[in-house]
Amino acid sequence: MKKQLTTLCVTSMLSLSLTGCWGSAATQPLPTISLQSTEPTAVKAAVEQFQFDVDPETFALVLMKNGVRMPASLPLPKAEVTNLVKSKHAVKWTYPNKVNVSIEQKSDYLDIRLESAGAEQFQWPSVQSDNYMLPLGEGKNIPASDANWREFLKDQTLSWSESFSMDFFALGKNQLSLVYVVTNKFNNEIHFDASPNVAFQFTHEFPSINSDKSYGFRLYVTANDPQNVVLPYKNYVAEQGKIVTLKEKAKLNPSISKLYGAPQIYLWSESILTDSDVKWPQLRSLLPKGLGSWLVKLLAPTTDGSAELEQVLKQISNQDFMDKYQKKVVLTALNQALKMREFYTQAQFPNPGEEARKLIGMGVDKLSEEKLYDLNKLLLKSILLDAVSELADWGQSDSTQLIKDMREAGIENAWLGLPNWSSGLMNPQMVSEGSKNGYLIAPYDSYHSIHEKGDPSWNTASFPDPTLYENATVTRKNNTKVAGFLQRGRKLNPTLAMPSVKQRVSGIMQDGISFNSWFVDCDATGEIYDDFSPAHPTTQQQDLQARLERLDYFATDKKMVVGSEGGNDFASSVIAFAQGIESPVIAWGDPDMRDQKNSPYYVGGYYAKDGIPERYGKPVPIKPLYEKVYIDPAYSVPLYKLIYNDTIITTNHWEWGSYKIKGEEADRMLYELLYNVPPLYHLDRKAWDKDKASMLGFLKVWSPFHREAVSRQMSGFSVLTEDRLVQSAQYGNDLKVIANFSDKQVTVAGEVISAKSAVLYNGKERQVFDAAANAKLL
Repeated sequence: MKKQLTTLCVTSMLSLSLTGCWGSAATQPLPTISLQSTEPTAVKAAVEQFQFDVDPETFALVLMKNGVRMPASLPLPKAEVTNLVKSKHAVKWTYPNKVNVSIEQKSDYLDIRLESAGAEQFQWPSVQSDNYMLPLGEGKNIPASDANWREFLKDQTLSWSESFSMDFFALGKNQLSLVYVVTNKFNNEIHFDASPNVAFQFTHEFPSINSDKSYGFRLYVTANDPQNVVLPYKNYVAEQGKIVTLKEKAKLNPSISKLYGAPQIYLWSESILTDSDVKWPQLRSLLPKGLGSWLVKLLAPTTDGSAELEQVLKQISNQDFMDKYQKKVVLTALNQALKMREFYTQAQFPNPGEEARKLIGMGVDKLSEEKLYDLNKLLLKSILLDAVSELADWGQSDSTQLIKDMREAGIENAWLGLPNWSSGLMNPQMVSEGSKNGYLIAPYDSYHSIHEKGDPSWNTASFPDPTLYENATVTRKNNTKVAGFLQRGRKLNPTLAMPSVKQRVSGIMQDGISFNSWFVDCDATGEIYDDFSPAHPTTQQQDLQARLERLDYFATDKKMVVGSEGGNDFASSVIAFAQGIESPVIAWGDPDMRDQKNSPYYVGGYYAKDGIPERYGKPVPIKPLYEKVYIDPAYSVPLYKLIYNDTIITTNHWEWGSYKIKGEEADRMLYELLYNVPPLYHLDRKAWDKDKASMLGFLKVWSPFHREAVSRQMSGFSVLTEDRLVQSAQYGNDLKVIANFSDKQVTVAGEVISAKSAVLYNGKERQVFDAAANAKLL
């Protein structure tokens, strides 16, 4: 996709004085869903007047202001032009058998439209500038000559809808920026070059299944700073009624206010039977009496299988003890078996007890998931007897009691996420305790992948409808199926999934589980598809709309506080929180981080026999290049927050929680204060005991600030030192943070600010937070 860049040639000129009105978008707008802005969003004008030149033969576009010429796009190879029409305020032409082009004067921008006249794809614009502001996650300021970004972006091709959190990009030209607002977010790719400096090309595909054969841009000139760069796009979104504040969302669901000042915490209490619930000498003696062989047989068809358990059972048959590893294997097997509908047989459980008999009498295959777990716990207790504690106590010290400890420690608001809904149905006491304490508590749920055969260890990819795998999965235009996550199974077409969504949710909720929030994986990431299946052709726009309707179902029909992975802004009017804008998945394809277990950068596996899997709980360093481009504050700009701070609460991806990156803990706290971002933690009993001093020390400062800031717009952002490591953010009129990310004390605006610390101002009140000292508590 590299193009040879030729000398700019301008053969025609239109001089325009631009001042402000709105044209129609290149694509039909997404249909309105339940949550839509009811209050006007006031956005001040931030555009500059300019003139432009365009050469139809090369599509080279130049903007001019005060005698300075600024290339908005580099020339394409010279091509034949037909149907050239010029008027006072517009120019149109055709590249035969390729595209029709229209550039029209609007009062404060250029309305640029391209429509296929036979092309299957078209590349324009191709841009090169001194620096860029790109909505990569929260936002990045990228100097074109920067060695780190040149190395990172070289030859990368990114999906627009997935990789860019908002639909605009800005080209910095000295004191000015050229801001492109993308009016069709679908079927676009960005390809980066880096020789000698960062440049990129924008390519749009015109899929055969999509009747809309157009794409386009609105092009503005603004001052070259984040506050001004975002305003044309903020205006664009506001005009469509897509800025829906948290205040407006809370009118429909007051529980959204429980997110204010709330850390986001994943609770790893998946085991209902824990080490503290078991008397191991008695259990060891019961395993050879049929229980062990039953577990091996039961678990054989599952993903994890039973080979490890079988090996452990052979080992302990020759021992008079069980070591720590063996106990973990047995506990894992027991907890997995408790989730299985095949667990009960009359031969294995001849005396199940009266309560269990009543459930069996209802028909095991007809029991709800929660009642099935109740039955299986009763069955297991019936044969383990005194080898385990009382049923009501199973798993509670690591779940219900942990929630009580958090509340008693002073955590007033929190969002609690369970890695799976089965964790809650297995332990409804834990869910009830979270809700009773005023917390939001949510299951993780996903409808992205589907497996051919159900597996309780990956239940989000299991669906009762056996026809979905063949009849409702995404097909590429070469007639191959799109593989599911980790190349398992397939991707489920969301336009065909809603009956299964409702069936699953009804099943989870039917016995009154106290979930008051829901986390839906993938739906806000922008990972969307054209489906070329002859039976159900689906465009990316239809795919995305189905995801929004799914999220809206949870928010409006089920009255849940809804969040999703990513948080790209097409979902911002529907969901209340998102995980991934602030720290996205880092270097997904780097084998040192993902595959090489001996590498110091290996992030860890998804699976743990108990506790927090290493993927989420193991602190690791990241490579210097990734440290620069992903988390170095010198490159960060709050493009997303400047538009959406009071609209949606954004935090880190769950793989990259606040304590995940070794050596960066203090900087993450400063970032979370400066950008008004909830910390994201992974907790079990062990992690709570280790991390609570640091957590509580940070939350004592962060939570009150967030409660105030989350209901205001980010009203200002400034870089205060040449190295860009001292920055300030303002929320509303009188709430402000200055953060010093550097390793030295600085004096700015009359304030002496220590290294790795922040000063917070609320009116005349002043507070200092020492992030370095707090990080040492870990």
